[in-house]
Amino acid sequence: MDYASSHGEGIAYRTLTKEQMQDIHSASCRILDEVGVIVHHDEAADLLNKGGAYTDTNGRIHIPEALVKQALHTAPSRITVYNRLGDPVMWLEKSNVHFGAGSDTLIYLDPFTDERRPWTSEDVSAAIRVVDALPQLDFVMSMGLLSDVDTRMINRIQYALMLKNSVKPQVVIAEDAQTVADILDMAAAAVGGKETLKHRPHFVLYLEPTSPLQLPFESVDKLLLAAENKIPVNFACGAVEGASTPVTVAGTAAQANAEALCGLVLHQLKNPGAPFLYGYGGSPLDMRTMGAIYAVPEVMLLQGSLCDLGRFYSLPTWGYAGCSSSKAFDEQAVVDGTMFTLMGALQGCNLMHDVFYMESGRTGSLNLLVLMDEVISRARHILKGVNTTPEYLAVEAVKRVGPGGSYLGDKHTAQHFREKWQPSLSDFSSFSSWEASGSKKMGVRIQEKLRSILDEHKPVPLDSEVEEKIDAVIRSAQEKLGV
Repeated sequence: MDYASSHGEGIAYRTLTKEQMQDIHSASCRILDEVGVIVHHDEAADLLNKGGAYTDTNGRIHIPEALVKQALHTAPSRITVYNRLGDPVMWLEKSNVHFGAGSDTLIYLDPFTDERRPWTSEDVSAAIRVVDALPQLDFVMSMGLLSDVDTRMINRIQYALMLKNSVKPQVVIAEDAQTVADILDMAAAAVGGKETLKHRPHFVLYLEPTSPLQLPFESVDKLLLAAENKIPVNFACGAVEGASTPVTVAGTAAQANAEALCGLVLHQLKNPGAPFLYGYGGSPLDMRTMGAIYAVPEVMLLQGSLCDLGRFYSLPTWGYAGCSSSKAFDEQAVVDGTMFTLMGALQGCNLMHDVFYMESGRTGSLNLLVLMDEVISRARHILKGVNTTPEYLAVEAVKRVGPGGSYLGDKHTAQHFREKWQPSLSDFSSFSSWEASGSKKMGVRIQEKLRSILDEHKPVPLDSEVEEKIDAVIRSAQEKLGV
């Protein structure tokens, strides 16, 4: 096992010591071996038992540590994800960080009127175009649940909208294996065939176990299909600390890690070497409101733990950024989103989603999405660290300027001042200059940027033949489902 100790140029935040990582790993292995899991899938149960697990009289499957070690040995330590044009754009390894939007929010918070309403296909298309336009967002997700299509077709149509409105890679939600198969067909049509897609993956599939310690049929069915087709996949529990996982951060880490490792074991038994993304999420149960909450310190400690464990296992990591429990685009949303984004960057989480989530994942805000694009830019600039080469130590410039001089006219300043971070939204002018320019507060500037994107940004279009193939997959699914 390898544990990377560096991040960027040395800027890093580590949550666990090596001893703590080993403690959590050992606790997780004990859970898998001594407690066991319930697997609601015959093929998966057979794979586990043939691989060396055993099933007790209560139907629990107990997984020995040897199977975990075997899976960690065969799983790749790096995943490269490509865009629709065939370019490699995300390198999921070590402490590389990438950011993207979230999926399946119930409510669309209109960025111009603050109206709360269900998502329509038009809303989702527009939101995906915004993600496509924002330079710091690396991948797209489905953004919102469609209210204007048959419920059995939501995930398929969401994926078609992602392909048509962005060239960026996707993280995908699908309700069953047949939906994944249809998404696979659409993705293959967009990138030149299934063989190309297998070697240059364009999307990552998101799956969940059912905590505590159950593997539902639909999730496992999708997991096995992903392994067979080498679709990058993660198997991440959505922990609700105090309800579906233990109330303590360490206890949740131990159980969530066990569930992730269980998914990895099954995935690698199906197809050794298939790409697997390691991670899980945490939303502590607020015992006052009985609601799950986002972006609190315990969640960031849990994410830091999974990032450390992912490097301990030499596996790419999956996590969260830019999200909030706030119900409005307000000061709390800014605090929550900024803290989570900066912490995720410092923790070195490879693939962070849910940028734009509010109300703990129920509501989506494009205003928050646009603001977090600048926050991500700030975080990435910090990760560059400090350059201490002779040119940047600037001793020669100090000699030229000397005591009492000014660096404004020195060639060193002229050569390097453009390297300073520049905002896309923030205003650093004086009060009088800001007032003369219309006294526009941040919220107004965000709305103006959004309006410009929605009016002007045109994603790279699909070829008409490709678009027809995608539409044909949708029509075929509708016929099969009787929609």
